Amino acid sequence: MRLELREITKRFGDFTANDAIDLVVEPGTVHALLGENGAGKSTLMNVLFGLYDADGGEILLDGERRVFTGPGDAMAAGIGMVHQHFMLVPVFTVAENVMLGHEQVRGPAKLLDLDAARAKVTEISDRFGFHVDPDALVEDLSVGAQQRVEIIKALSRDAKVLILDEPTAVLTPQETDELLEIVGQLRDSGTAVVLITHKLREVQAIADTITVIRRGTVVGTAEPTATQEELASMMVGRDVSMTVDKDPADPGEPMLEISNLTVIDPATQLTVLDSVSLEVRRGEILAVAGVQGNGQTELAEAILGLAEITSGDVSLDGEPLAGRSIRENLDAGIGFVPEDRTEDGVVAAFTIANNLILDLYDREPYSKRGAIDPSAVADHADEQVERFDVRTTSSQALTGSLSGGNQQKVVLARELARDLKLLIASQPTRGLDVGSIEFVHKRIIEERDKGVAVIIVSSELDEVYALADRIAVMYHGRIVDIVSPDTDRDTMGLMMAGAHGDQEEAA
Repeated sequence: MRLELREITKRFGDFTANDAIDLVVEPGTVHALLGENGAGKSTLMNVLFGLYDADGGEILLDGERRVFTGPGDAMAAGIGMVHQHFMLVPVFTVAENVMLGHEQVRGPAKLLDLDAARAKVTEISDRFGFHVDPDALVEDLSVGAQQRVEIIKALSRDAKVLILDEPTAVLTPQETDELLEIVGQLRDSGTAVVLITHKLREVQAIADTITVIRRGTVVGTAEPTATQEELASMMVGRDVSMTVDKDPADPGEPMLEISNLTVIDPATQLTVLDSVSLEVRRGEILAVAGVQGNGQTELAEAILGLAEITSGDVSLDGEPLAGRSIRENLDAGIGFVPEDRTEDGVVAAFTIANNLILDLYDREPYSKRGAIDPSAVADHADEQVERFDVRTTSSQALTGSLSGGNQQKVVLARELARDLKLLIASQPTRGLDVGSIEFVHKRIIEERDKGVAVIIVSSELDEVYALADRIAVMYHGRIVDIVSPDTDRDTMGLMMAGAHGDQEEAA
């Protein structure tokens, strides 16, 4: 099925997210969409999938104009979408998730026909080599397998155009390779695939055509033979360095020391951190690598005090952290970038300016004699908005009105505005474009070079390799090993999957 978008325009108030965008996706091709944060990529696809109503333009499928009033219309027309955050019910089986919303019934009693759903899952799984058990509970599946379930859902509804939104964000290198193979099979079967991603290596590996969107407008197309530097330059409108320029680390004394740290989740009584021991020295970056859900989140939260420590010791600059309040730990010199900016990083109903002083509001110059000084807050916000290139009409705009990537910039700007001893950054560039990633990486290196101890938690191996002085690999709540950035990607991927020798504690 041939997809054509003609002059698609979408506005949110005075802001134009899509400005008369034209796009043609041919059957049996992979069409990549590249662009900065807020460029309009996801908005365009949400219009196509019926989640947003367009303010102008038209959608054509095989030359026929179509109007979608919701995702149901889009799916009925042969369009499927796999969202970055999976839309699955964890306690349902694969077959139950696949039939959800499109239930088949049988017999006079109109009972759910789970056999038909199982057969559909098995047929699609066998056709593409997905190896998915239709009776498996989704909560027991790996992240990569859950993503295959999402693809099966779309294909079970006869999707001829499949939209993949940042599909490799939480996958291991091996799972990423498997997904790219699946995308290639879908292309060969005649499916048109629209791939939204910021990972230029993947675009070069699988795309047939690349469309670059900048500030709501198509600025050009490129062949997958284009270099990463050329693609990045098209995205941001200037030259971008694709490598992190840093001198070798010159570590000092240990700043953070962790010994036999164990955390048990009070809700499930599961051990989420199992006797973790490590240290981070002044002036070095320790990157924590691993597939999301293997204890990295709990490690970061336990250091700050967000997760209750069951046993073990954590100290910063020789002072114990356990038992102190989060505010006391922040005041001790910890900067913290949480992995979920929406839930833990910003207050959506606050202005950008107020979010930028959440941990500084009671200090001069922002507060005098117990009252906040609005002019000082505004000046600080304007400076940080410009410095971090936060895309907004005003620093007084509500933070909830920003794109996810721009919200992330607000969090980073706030945390890096203080004098730090330890910076903990979980997924620091998630959702950021290549230009912003370049800037954030430079700032992190600057913190290291000032003598700050830095912990980076990232599912992006490119980022881990670019920033790390040492790499701690986590699997099932334990440190598998601590290795150098010279470790090859295949070995790293095996360790992340728990398939590299015995798990061991390392310091």
